[in-house]
Amino acid sequence: MIHGVVILLWLGLCALQDMRQRQIANGLTLGAALLALIFLLWTGTTWLGAPASEGGWAFALALLLTLPGYALGRFGAGDVKLLAALALASTLDYLLWSLIGAALLQACWVLVSQRLRARRGRADAQVSTKQPFAPFVLTGFVLYWLWIH
Repeated sequence: MIHGVVILLWLGLCALQDMRQRQIANGLTLGAALLALIFLLWTGTTWLGAPASEGGWAFALALLLTLPGYALGRFGAGDVKLLAALALASTLDYLLWSLIGAALLQACWVLVSQRLRARRGRADAQVSTKQPFAPFVLTGFVLYWLWIH
């Protein structure tokens, strides 16, 4: 349980920074990935207690799902590193459900914000078109965590 809370706090910090600056510091993403990898190699389990092989598969899947998006300009480098670190620290289920939840929530957010902008009748020239992804990953992780607990 405490390990899940630590991941929640880490994702919360990443989400906060992503919302404010539209990027996530390498110290948060690579640092967490390095700590998760050291823990994985030292104990033979992920931070959430899954076997090391599951952490490896989750890591490979995270890269498989995010690197094409990064190459196409849909994901930022911080998003790729965030999901890779989450994969090393958690399980395949947590990674997939966090991604599914994030994608659905972000799609809803985009639709709602487009309708609100259309109702105002004008587009804000100063609003960034880059949407932060970490808050949606956090929300997806929380929803899955609450669902299985």
